[in-house]
Amino acid sequence: MDEEALRELAEERLRALAGPDAALREDQWAAIRALVLERRRALVVQRTGWGKSAVYFIATALLRELGEGPTVIVSPLLALMRNQVAAAANADVHAATINSANPEEWNDVEERMASGEVDVLLVSPERLNNPDFRDTILPELTQSAGLLVVDEAHCISDWGHDFRPDYRRLRTLLTELPEGVPVLATTATANDRVVADVSEQLGVGGEFTDPQETLVLRGTLDRESLRLGVLRLPTAQARLGWLAGQLKELPGSGIIYTLTVAAAHEITSYLREQGYEVAAYSGRTDPAEREQAEADLLNNRVKALVATSALGMGFDKPDLGFVVHVGAPSSPIAYYQQIGRAGRGVQRAEVLLLPGPEDREIWSYFASLAFPPEPTVRAVLDALTEHGKLSTAALEPHVELGRNRLEMVLKVLDVDGAVQRVKGGWEATGEPWHYDAERYRRIEVERQAEQQAMLDYQATTSCRMEFLRRQLDDPHAEPCGRCDNCTGSGYSAEVDEQAVQQAQERLQRPGVDIAPRKMWPSGMSALGVEVSGKLPADEQTTTGRAVGRLTDIGWGNRLRELLATGAPDQELPDDLFQAAIKVLAAWEWERRPVGVVALGSRTRPKLVRSLAERIAGIGRLPLLGEVLTNPNTTPNRATNSAQRVASLWRQFKLDDELAGALSGLDGPVLLMDDYADTGWTATVVGRMLRQAGAPEVLPFTLASTS
Repeated sequence: MDEEALRELAEERLRALAGPDAALREDQWAAIRALVLERRRALVVQRTGWGKSAVYFIATALLRELGEGPTVIVSPLLALMRNQVAAAANADVHAATINSANPEEWNDVEERMASGEVDVLLVSPERLNNPDFRDTILPELTQSAGLLVVDEAHCISDWGHDFRPDYRRLRTLLTELPEGVPVLATTATANDRVVADVSEQLGVGGEFTDPQETLVLRGTLDRESLRLGVLRLPTAQARLGWLAGQLKELPGSGIIYTLTVAAAHEITSYLREQGYEVAAYSGRTDPAEREQAEADLLNNRVKALVATSALGMGFDKPDLGFVVHVGAPSSPIAYYQQIGRAGRGVQRAEVLLLPGPEDREIWSYFASLAFPPEPTVRAVLDALTEHGKLSTAALEPHVELGRNRLEMVLKVLDVDGAVQRVKGGWEATGEPWHYDAERYRRIEVERQAEQQAMLDYQATTSCRMEFLRRQLDDPHAEPCGRCDNCTGSGYSAEVDEQAVQQAQERLQRPGVDIAPRKMWPSGMSALGVEVSGKLPADEQTTTGRAVGRLTDIGWGNRLRELLATGAPDQELPDDLFQAAIKVLAAWEWERRPVGVVALGSRTRPKLVRSLAERIAGIGRLPLLGEVLTNPNTTPNRATNSAQRVASLWRQFKLDDELAGALSGLDGPVLLMDDYADTGWTATVVGRMLRQAGAPEVLPFTLASTS
């Protein structure tokens, strides 16, 4: 097929995909031509809504007509996959997915792949190293693929705003592709450093050993429909009050982004009380609920989704009318990616940032979860070398890493060839491994620069869109003429006093649940603690309560101040005493408590004792005593459940007076502490109280971390 005929066929496919008036952009055709005629590798960096998916769907259709195998698309999010399956159908391209949400469909998808019914297979990057998929499906798929697509390719790069270790496995996949199989990478958010990094990685393997062999097609990142603005409001309640007053004025339906899960739920509850149809959306939302929420937004059944960054890449609603951020992301690049959800198919969309003073603390928290220091990582390798194959849960007792960070470390070590994932867990390969301290240091420096740039974005008096485009090294960056700074106009900071008062009442409404632990961590016997499996019912605590979460935008600020590292130990402040009373008054317990127990604290003994004493006094309950800390133990802020339980196991004891007071009680006891983090302290101490005779233990804290 000659080039002219191929382009006409491509134009026909585009019209089927995007409508009768659609025409290929020159860069779209350049990418399709490179993939189909020249079988090259290409990186397309274009703004959200430009039509990157059209490139790979059209290229797939043309390659299939030429007798090539199916396209494999590595895609990071389920929302992205769902949208792409639907979009592919419009181009008469049959797509299917294999991901964590549809295991019941895997066999059917594999059979359809084998019979040639599937033109496009979308897989998550995590699937690439699933042992069954990697060993049985991937080799055949690699040999038969007609095109490999890496969507949201900035995830490959350490410098991308959403780096994912699983994406680095693509380097291995690229080396195994037969020569002549074209590769396409796409992203809307890549600066010069990310472009160079991704280009280099795409140049691995086959005949493309020179990074220059990768065709880079990079266009302007301006979004003509977006009206950017920043509005500084003095308090959290002012920001919520402003939302309540202005949300109905914002065009169509949209997204309200928050930095934490807690904030998403707080804002959702408040806006619902104000009469708005909104829904919360986060990585903790049940998959079925997430899918329903996406559908509700797509079909304008809600005014907004109040979402964390879990609603990001790939969510495609062309008529999305606004994006509001309550709290600033830590990177201008991440911010650009999120606001790119708006205004794809409308002439005007509102984009507004409502920054808060707590933003920097939240950035700092997430930064603390970065790649751990070398001794910690070496401990993971040593444990696998010494004990052989271990599951992630069985590995936890041997290392001081929480589950999420441990999984990240294992993925990085896997990509680096030091460990490999096998059925039933992980094992060391014996290959030498180098801790790249310099790379991790450079990444940390870059992250700090990004945070400062985000503060500079808020403060700039110049064009906001130009600022973001320069952060992405857009060579075409220029003033947009549309943002609040360019036009000299923006949203008013005036907020209805009644709305502020209602917001304050909602934010100051105390009380969150503390879910009890019901299973002991795996591998406790290796740490000298002989417990396993499910906690017996007569050793469990009941669901507890806290005044608020440290991540709340209401009580969170007050609690962070009180419980900050280095903050002085003090008597319980009156405002928190009154909040505690409200939580206890609203607690619908089956049986009223008959006594109060203080949980001994090394860091805030005065705070915890005064909490227990004042609650006992106001509730006319006996203060039964205090769980003592063992002076012969050293507290260990272990970062995973097994290590945490082992540390706590030896930290506490009951004196004879408290044990005697618990014996023969005919009702629950309140267990008072300053804050709950993992829940294991209340679990271990609650077990002690139950064994001493307490019929029921009700944990109560001032704060919860989740």
